Amino acid sequence: MNHRRQAVRGLAAALAALVALTAAGCSSKAKTGDGKQTGAGGVKAGEGVTDKTISLGALTDMTGVYATLGKSVTQAQQLYVKQVNAGGGICGRQLELTVRDHGYDPQKALAAYTELEPKVVGYTQFIGSPFVAAVKPRVDVKDKGLVLPQAWSASLLGSPYIRVLGATYDVETINAVDFLLKEKGLKSGDKLGHVYFEGDYGENALKGSKYAAEKAGVTVVEQKIKPTDNDMSAQVAALKQAGVKAIVISAGPRQAASLVGVAAATGLKVPVVGNNSAFAPQLLGTQAGPALEKMYWFASPSLPIGADTPTAKKLVADYKAAYPSDSLDNGIVAGWTAASVFGEALKKACESKDLTRDGVGKALLTLTSYDAGFGMSHNLGDPKAPSSRESVIIQPDKKVPGGMRTVRPPFVADAAKSYTP
Repeated sequence: MNHRRQAVRGLAAALAALVALTAAGCSSKAKTGDGKQTGAGGVKAGEGVTDKTISLGALTDMTGVYATLGKSVTQAQQLYVKQVNAGGGICGRQLELTVRDHGYDPQKALAAYTELEPKVVGYTQFIGSPFVAAVKPRVDVKDKGLVLPQAWSASLLGSPYIRVLGATYDVETINAVDFLLKEKGLKSGDKLGHVYFEGDYGENALKGSKYAAEKAGVTVVEQKIKPTDNDMSAQVAALKQAGVKAIVISAGPRQAASLVGVAAATGLKVPVVGNNSAFAPQLLGTQAGPALEKMYWFASPSLPIGADTPTAKKLVADYKAAYPSDSLDNGIVAGWTAASVFGEALKKACESKDLTRDGVGKALLTLTSYDAGFGMSHNLGDPKAPSSRESVIIQPDKKVPGGMRTVRPPFVADAAKSYTP
């Protein structure tokens, strides 16, 4: 355990040093706008905005732990930009989306942020809670550009500029444990296994499972892992020996597939529920596929891509037409939702004739009941709160479009209602 704590401290120190360096390196750079320029249509413009274009950034992972998610999120956002531009753009301007792949590497993530920061009004995605948390002081104090991350750590709450879309990991995990208690036989006196990534994501989810477990009289058996750990055999063996009756996993799709596959093969046939980023439908084509369909569920901040809503059906058709060789997954929903929220904020800012970063941030606060078309209403009026506390429980099913079906519609567990993220 000591070497793991040292690794976490080392990562934190490296991130802090990099943030300090990037902040110092950029302090003397000229901005592309000062927020006082008046351009086309009498609209104030700042960084990333000209009379003809609005520039946005995307900091993604297309080659690392979340490569599948990153690809889907990015392509959905590129599709959104293409469709908006075909319809005339926003505020008489065309959207431009600049994508940088950081491969879930902290140095690359921070370097990409630093490169794009002077050039964009904000970011439609930033994958990786630790990386977003690392730039948070700089965003809040100096840069002040809107960031809509594909990250749900509660540590990101409280920023006027970094806004979490959907339930934070702790709230989502409380909802997931409620599902195990209400529908999968977990009860007071039982042990609940929790396998989680070290760092913001996993440790925030662990807070949720411990809170829900304490309320229900359940004991949590912890198994901390690294993003580079892909074989869950040791974790399954430890949980089996402990006699757990259910498992929560707060990691990536690979780890979830390994966990469920090994558990099924070794006779630990207990329900496993994951956080929203712990599944990809592509896993159904692997050896773990049959076990995932029988033993695995995951919580999501929205209905799945195959949902029976007009927005979902249109997005499926449009995405298939644009990317015919790619499969459907919930990264598409996450990407489209974030892009549409950002787009709506830009429209509101245009109405107020202020496309500066400050103007876009203020416009976002007016979206108190925004429906992106996937079963959730988002309230972005309070930076201290996630936009929703609701979760959907989804089960892998290769017979359904997108490989996922809803087994419990949007809900908030009683324990999550009284919990403060």
